[in-house]
Amino acid sequence: MALDLFAGISVRDYETAVAWYEKLLGAPPSFLPNDVEAVWELGDHQYLYIEVVPEHAGHAQHTLFVEDFDGTLKGIAERGIEPDVRETYENGVRHATFHDPDGNEVSYGGAPLE
Repeated sequence: MALDLFAGISVRDYETAVAWYEKLLGAPPSFLPNDVEAVWELGDHQYLYIEVVPEHAGHAQHTLFVEDFDGTLKGIAERGIEPDVRETYENGVRHATFHDPDGNEVSYGGAPLE
């Protein structure tokens, strides 16, 4: 089954959100469908998008599991954003949680250190 995943995040302010997600994701949007949406392609057929929907802003929860957890967090820190929470689960999986200006949660997960 072919599948494209579009994970949406409602925001209040377009410019503020685009600037923050550019820092978090390390790139400008991949495309702009209209004046209230911005879309980042994270991988083949994997997209994260923001959309101005003020009444729903602040309720998203997404986790991106990455191969290079430490490198990803280092790059984000170099762009000026630090995680609000960093933890390691009993099974060794690492997890870092970020909150955008509206309170939406975007987390990164990584495999245990070997």
